[in-house]
Amino acid sequence: MSRLLVIGCGGVASVAIHKCCQNSEVFTDICIASRTKEKCDALKDKLAGTTKTRIETAKVDADHVDEVIALIKDYKPDAVLNVALPYQDLTIMDACLATGVDYIDTANFEPENTDDPEWKAIYEKRCKELGFTALFDYSWQWDYKERFEKANITALLGTGFDPGVTSVFSAYALKHYFDEIHTIDILDCNGGDHGYPFATNFNPEINLREVSSNGSYWEEGRWIETEPMEIKSRYHFPQVGEKDMYLLHHEEIESLAKNIPGVKRIRFFMTFGQSYLTHMKCLENVGMLSTSPVMFNGQEIVPIQFLKALLPDPASLGPRTKGKTNIGCIFTGVKDGKEKTIYIYNVCDHEECYKEVESQAISYTTGVPAMIGAMMVVTGQWKNPGVFNVEEFDPDPYMEALNKWGLPWVVCEDPETVTVWR
Repeated sequence: MSRLLVIGCGGVASVAIHKCCQNSEVFTDICIASRTKEKCDALKDKLAGTTKTRIETAKVDADHVDEVIALIKDYKPDAVLNVALPYQDLTIMDACLATGVDYIDTANFEPENTDDPEWKAIYEKRCKELGFTALFDYSWQWDYKERFEKANITALLGTGFDPGVTSVFSAYALKHYFDEIHTIDILDCNGGDHGYPFATNFNPEINLREVSSNGSYWEEGRWIETEPMEIKSRYHFPQVGEKDMYLLHHEEIESLAKNIPGVKRIRFFMTFGQSYLTHMKCLENVGMLSTSPVMFNGQEIVPIQFLKALLPDPASLGPRTKGKTNIGCIFTGVKDGKEKTIYIYNVCDHEECYKEVESQAISYTTGVPAMIGAMMVVTGQWKNPGVFNVEEFDPDPYMEALNKWGLPWVVCEDPETVTVWR
């Protein structure tokens, strides 16, 4: 029996909550909380009669640590699953520390406005120390390690798909297929079509900031930075086909470089169509991706937040989206003195996801691992005092759970099938 507080009620949260309700033996009670309690109530009503899990709802503004503390004290959960915005990671972690409750999230912290003078000074200093200029990194949350150890509680970071499943794939590959892993290429392909001229498959504010930022990858112990979309390649993805993909910075590179011993290079690629890139560049050129407030008709607005209000809600894309995703990792390394290459991946069908939980596959592939990570913590399979990334624990129970809960994976060892570019 466990009580889980879920903060957030967007597309990913909806999937995670559906999956918790399918897993009532573990999650006997959940509370859904967000700024908009009406959304939580609507989801509770939709799930009523379909699950043995007891569901409560609450209103909370996760920007305010006092509100989160008060909710935790009132509900008394065994753990908090943060599927809100990454801007709110630190306030929720602070609340968990204050109340002695385990913490789980799907994406690392990033400041909401890096153009704010106070944040900009901190941000530029940290970027110099880290060796790259990403808008988001794990150092903010890793700084909580000793405090979580002293509080005897667990923080599990990044249990989405990427980061999350791709990191568990890496731990699994090292445990079962390699003596040493030398290179990791993470490939994220969305072969789906939602029919809109332009839309993002997850939070537009987060998505567009990530994609328009500098790229970077890890090689021989240091970061190598690239211009946005500077490095392009093509790959034939099983069940999806050949797609253009571009090198981005992504947070699991940082944690894998720290936690996979001896790795020499880690890169992250994501597929984009030309229409998406053209729209994004146009929006960037006219200032719509800015996080700095501007005055309009006597009112202060943030351009990227206004753009978010204009774009389709990612949660609304489910009934429109057709096609499949393919997300996985290509590993090279050595086993028993011989060079080896394997490809571990998952294929997810947008329409099948919608039939099951009324969501497209992008939210599904993040929401299912969010539930699994929470399950690992509340059942004690992954529980140590401190702050951890998913690849620091035994991958086997998590990999088994992926197969059980809707994200089956494939290990391909055929060198003629797996293409590795240099």
